[in-house]
Order: sequence, then C-alpha cells, then structure tokens
Amino acid sequence: MKTKNTVIFDMDGTILDTLEDLTIAMNHVMSEFDFDKRTKAEYRHAFGNGIRYAIEQTAPKGTPKEVIDRMLPIFRAYYDAHCLDNTRPYDGILPLMKKLKEDGYKMAIVSNKIDSAVKELNLRFFSEYVDVAIGERTGIKRKPAPDTVIEALRELGSKAEEAVYIGDSEVDFETAKNSGLDCITVLWGFRDKEYLEKIGADTFADTPEVVYELLHS
Repeated sequence: MKTKNTVIFDMDGTILDTLEDLTIAMNHVMSEFDFDKRTKAEYRHAFGNGIRYAIEQTAPKGTPKEVIDRMLPIFRAYYDAHCLDNTRPYDGILPLMKKLKEDGYKMAIVSNKIDSAVKELNLRFFSEYVDVAIGERTGIKRKPAPDTVIEALRELGSKAEEAVYIGDSEVDFETAKNSGLDCITVLWGFRDKEYLEKIGADTFADTPEVVYELLHS
C-alpha cells in the first residue's frame, strides 16, 4: 500500500473506545421509556450503522416507529452532553496518527455517529492530525453508501485510488468497497474476526502497529 497517501478512519471501535458512553446513553433512553436496560456486550453488535438502527435493534420487538422517532432526540441530547465521560482513544492510535502525519499522510474520520459528536470528539482527541471529520447528518447518505467518504476525499483533495479505509465492522468493509477504497479491518473493535471473515474482510490488523506496517508494505 505504499502508493497510498490518504487514510480515512471509522471512529467507534476503530480509533475511539466509545462503548461505555454509548451504552450509558442507550440505557438512559431505555429507562425514559420504561424499557429494559442492556449490557455493553448486548449493545456491542448493534452499533456501527447509525443510532436509529441501534435503537431499533435493542428496543423491545415491535416498538412502533413513532416511539423510535421520540427516542432518537433523547439519545442525541444525552449523548452530546456525555460523549466525553468515558471515551478514550485505543492504545496506540495517537502514536499511529503521529507517525502517519510525519510521513505525509492526509487523514479524515468518517462515521455513522451523529455529526456534532464526531466533530466534538475529533476536536478533543485528534485535531492535531485529522483535518476532516464527518458524521451522520441531514442531506448526505450515511455508510455504507460512499457519499461521506466521497465528501471526505473532496475536502482532503485526494482520489479514491490514493486512499485506504480503516474500520472495524461489516459497515466499514462495505463502505470501502462501495467507495473504491482498499480496506484494513481492525480486530479490537465491535466485531470479532470470525464474523468479519464471513462477510469477506481479508486484511486484518490486531494492533495499530500492524496498521502502520500494512500501510507501508
């Protein structure tokens, strides 16, 4: 991948360990509607495809659409206020970004997380290295559609053939494929390797150091 000069990162489960704060926010919403709370392990596989999807997957079966519609703004308000409570970069991510920056790579974050939270978290943790951060917002299709990746490439001044997408889920793998990007799938996130192999992922990294090695191979 030595011909690449651009890296686009997923956020949750890839560069940030957000599961604790996502779980607390989801359980806040569930309690507001007198629904059962769930554990981090139970929520883990619901995240990655937008908050509506996560709520639909974890609310009681048959919850009406209009109730889901009411749950969404409650989640967004709570999570916007608490997205920094327990969230931290995974070990090795900041050194990886530092080395990539020194090597001349351009970097972006593209996530299905709420756009305001993506920008706030990028500002807090990664703004020294990452120039573009895009989340879910009105008017642009979310992953696995290629639209947010295309927008990130446009803002960075990069082409698809120059870029690599790094993520942890089936959504990220499909996003890379739909965008015409090579993909590195990390194994410390929200999905396990057996599942990722089943959906077709074939280039894996179990540490950020391996990501660096793959980018320079």
